[in-house]
Amino acid sequence: MSPDEVAARLTDGMTIGIGGWGSRRKPMALVRAICRTPLRDLTVVSCGGPDIGLLCAYGKVRRVVAPFVTLDSIPLDPWFRAARQSGDGATSIEFTEYDEGMFMFGLLAAAYRLPFLPTPAGTATDILRVNPGLRTIRSPYRTAGAEGGEFVAMPPLPLDAALVHMNRADVRGNGQYLGPDPYLDDLFAKAADRCYMSCERLVPSFDGPVQSLLVSRMFVNGVAETPRGAHFTSCEPDYGRDEVFQRRYAAAAGDPAGWQRFRNRYLDADEPTYQREVKRT
Repeated sequence: MSPDEVAARLTDGMTIGIGGWGSRRKPMALVRAICRTPLRDLTVVSCGGPDIGLLCAYGKVRRVVAPFVTLDSIPLDPWFRAARQSGDGATSIEFTEYDEGMFMFGLLAAAYRLPFLPTPAGTATDILRVNPGLRTIRSPYRTAGAEGGEFVAMPPLPLDAALVHMNRADVRGNGQYLGPDPYLDDLFAKAADRCYMSCERLVPSFDGPVQSLLVSRMFVNGVAETPRGAHFTSCEPDYGRDEVFQRRYAAAAGDPAGWQRFRNRYLDADEPTYQREVKRT
């Protein structure tokens, strides 16, 4: 598949999970392909980075579910911040914030098709105040003669579709990560009705430890080979984050004319044009 063919499988109003973490191993080629479609009213579930920022910039998002939206070396994505601070109903978005541990348990509950999972994450914090729909549950078991503690009953985070980016994949849909962290990409795939995976390179067989085979073909509906498809986020060890380009993205977000030039040059054309223009930068 191509990134555009993946984007064409998505529809308005979907809940879409996006793998990676902050500004690390994000399926940016797939996100850029969504930006070029007329898709709207998406709920995006993500350990957010520029994936959420770009989708906000293009008016694709109705609601974000996330523990954070950061560019790592830049604390907060500028387009997400603008969408949250906007009083304009046409551009503002809803935001559901969870603790990172709660977020993981929500994906895990969806992956296991459970109505909730208990977690100590988030207890005795303002997460319960800003999410009044959350409930707590007391353990029915005793530990060393004492009553069990109280836990957050984290509801599932089911996804209509998940998008992830792997270092290597095969044509059957198995995915391998080679970097320092698997993030939560396997849970995104399992929590979704459909999963689409981009990869740096399609391979006939895998090298490396079997534990690096993160995503099973059982959960994958399509693979798109997109070299440097995570740019400008990192995809270790194939490449690090493009800090210069990321600063250019953030700076353009604060200048309407500069943002239009940025869009015209890098984003509004197809993926090969994006990659060619990045090399010329």
